[in-house]
Amino acid sequence: MTDSKRLTIQTNSTALVVIDMQNDYCNRGFYMDKAGFDTERLRRPIKPIAEVLSIARINGMLIIFTRQYRTSDELETAAAEGGFPLTALKGEAGWEIVPELAPQPNETILDKTTCSAFVTTNIDELLRSKGINTVIFCGNTLDVCVHSTLRSANDLGYKCITLGDCCGAVNDELHKWSLESIQIEGGVFGSVYNAQDFIGASWET
Repeated sequence: MTDSKRLTIQTNSTALVVIDMQNDYCNRGFYMDKAGFDTERLRRPIKPIAEVLSIARINGMLIIFTRQYRTSDELETAAAEGGFPLTALKGEAGWEIVPELAPQPNETILDKTTCSAFVTTNIDELLRSKGINTVIFCGNTLDVCVHSTLRSANDLGYKCITLGDCCGAVNDELHKWSLESIQIEGGVFGSVYNAQDFIGASWET
């Protein structure tokens, strides 16, 4: 379910945040695949995100990418305990953003170690310095890092928009629940649209 009202985007006060579209969360041979999840499902957002990025760039929007990584301390702990696979260290292949969504040189990339980008990056300071009051979210995974970042943004007073088909989850139930939880109580965590809504939006400066 998405909001029926046509999406209007104020270019100068809106940012697009692309969360953790990395090899670790999208491609075979990396973290999510090693953990036993279906990476084809997690790759579904790539095409619509690419289309959204193209329109955002044409309209001069602020675009921010995030990348999740593990610390060397986490690596040492995992080596001692074994068990579940870990996300990549900085510089490893799994940490890289998928080539289909490669950031342009003028676009910001923020590296984080927590689910919410507002906890371990300067994203709030960056957004406020640019006069941003509305944030449009997409990326992987919807129920974890996207939702955590969205909730932080909501608590900090940002207007939040999630592009549902531009977010991945490991199963349909999590994807559906995550979008429903955004819209409950008249939009407690903002509104939900899709890539075509973004592409066909009314753009204002």
